[in-house]
Amino acid sequence: MTSAALEPRAGRRCHNALNTLHATSYFAPELGQEAAALGITHPRAVNFAVRAAALGPVGAGAVTAAFYNYKHELVARHVPAVWAIASPEDVLAARARAVDASMRRLLGADALSSPEMAQAARLALRAAEACSRSARPLYSAHADLPVPEEPHLAYFHAATLLREHRGDGHLAVLVSAGLDGLEAVVTHTATGKGMTPKWVYTTRGWTQEDWDAASGRLRARGLLDEEGELTPEGVALREEIEAETDRLDRAPYEHLGAEGVARLTELGAGFARAAAVAGAFPADLIGKG
Repeated sequence: MTSAALEPRAGRRCHNALNTLHATSYFAPELGQEAAALGITHPRAVNFAVRAAALGPVGAGAVTAAFYNYKHELVARHVPAVWAIASPEDVLAARARAVDASMRRLLGADALSSPEMAQAARLALRAAEACSRSARPLYSAHADLPVPEEPHLAYFHAATLLREHRGDGHLAVLVSAGLDGLEAVVTHTATGKGMTPKWVYTTRGWTQEDWDAASGRLRARGLLDEEGELTPEGVALREEIEAETDRLDRAPYEHLGAEGVARLTELGAGFARAAAVAGAFPADLIGKG
């Protein structure tokens, strides 16, 4: 599919629409239920196992490196111990069951069997054809997994590929910008688009002391002011980070073409809105806290 050149940020908007639906899986009660049936009950262990399972039975170091913004001590508390409870293959199968059940609950059976879902899956999979494996461990690991037959699961699979492809590239940009994992989170939260500190502490293992120390380092660089807001230099850095991430992630959306990207964004945004209205996310997840 070819068409006119993509509009600025078109790929980013498309990714955001798809990623929103992908992210619902991490908050779905069905995921906890499926994991508990395998014997994995701690919420953090569930998160690490589900997202890292495609990598195989890796250790804590690999997960900390690939996830970037989690405190290593938290990761090491659950990895690799979680693989003694359930194999990566069993975890992946449990995730597929949980995604199927949660999408049915959030979107309804009619949406899952609709022509729109089938079209979204085709478009997202076509975009993913142009993803690159180089220096992208989470994307590359998920790209080794088979594409599910059911359109809604194929759509979720493709959304995962596109999410991890952009995410792996984003981490390279953060390293280049000199932001460690927590500093990246603090600056993202300061934009108003990231997780609130409460959720960072709960899910990433950082403490208020860690947050304050990271904020101090950012203030010393002139990126954060005394009120915890981004300075003009901080705003400019975040904009540069997103623009460079866009550049590293442009291939899938150029491959799909402007018309396909516009349609996939429209479909993805519709599914994401429906899931949000159905209560897919905690009300206090996003913001400055």
